[in-house]
Amino acid sequence: MLEWLFVPFAYLTGSVSSAIIVCKMMGLADPRENGSGNPGATNVMRIGGKKAAAITLAGDALKGLIPVLLAKAAAVDSLILSAVVFAAFMGHLYPVFFGFKGGKGVATSFGVTLGVTWLLGLVVSGTWLLVYKIGKISSLAALVAALLTPVYVWFIVGDLYLVVTFVLISVILLWRHRSNIQRLLAGKES
Repeated sequence: MLEWLFVPFAYLTGSVSSAIIVCKMMGLADPRENGSGNPGATNVMRIGGKKAAAITLAGDALKGLIPVLLAKAAAVDSLILSAVVFAAFMGHLYPVFFGFKGGKGVATSFGVTLGVTWLLGLVVSGTWLLVYKIGKISSLAALVAALLTPVYVWFIVGDLYLVVTFVLISVILLWRHRSNIQRLLAGKES
């Protein structure tokens, strides 16, 4: 029963906003009130440059990675692991510490894939890099990687709970990127 405590821990870890903390520490403007208004690495790059964005990206990935690795180290079953994955992701999107207004979840979803298995994280990041290299659009790369992640989970991990979890994460990522999708369809996404 104590294993279920990993789930609220994952949510609370996911709720730590790397973007807001990095911007505060570097003396930058609040990402929720500047640029796109999204507290994520891409908006932090607009506000503060590549270094601030890289730190934010690493922080957002780590807050997905750490709870998953801890749960795996405790040898939780796949249902609990799936709940930990989802909780860390949702913590980023709806952070309790920041008024439930979080980012879009791309870096945190990468962190949880890496935590599930390094091969999964490698394949997902490779997909992102390939699509980005071809199209030069970060949101398009994130969307393609998100859509393919449940398929990769099925073939690499083969766990139904995790497949369903990553289908939910993919659907939520699509929803969170709906304005990006509209701009992509209109040919206006930068």
